[in-house]
Amino acid sequence: MKTVVGLVVLLWFVSACGGGDSSGSVLSAPTTLVTDSFTGTVAVGASDFHSFSASSGGAVNVTLTAAGPPPTLYMGIGVGTPSASACALLTNGSVVAPAGLTAQLSGTISAGTYCVSVFDVGNQTVPVTYAVTVTHY
Repeated sequence: MKTVVGLVVLLWFVSACGGGDSSGSVLSAPTTLVTDSFTGTVAVGASDFHSFSASSGGAVNVTLTAAGPPPTLYMGIGVGTPSASACALLTNGSVVAPAGLTAQLSGTISAGTYCVSVFDVGNQTVPVTYAVTVTHY
């Protein structure tokens, strides 16, 4: 009798754990990291921006890879939403930094259309050319 009860319990566990699930749940495909690169020129006392689209929410990293002359110049870098002919920066969405190889600005965004802005913080004496890279999902 113990063998029959043990066999029934074993069969119950196997049937509960096995088989297909017909609930229709689907695993999401992994998102792909997107890299957008932009170049431009910032006039003295001005800003320049470029729009980009994030297809899904997640991390965003902005790297000012070049700016000058001089190459050690500190520039404003920000992420925001395009608004008419401007880039309305997000709260806590900007920093002042020199160009470098690592992201100067990082955060999290939702899916949507955004802009990256490079701007004079008051120390430019001539127009500055720049390169900026934005990685996002």
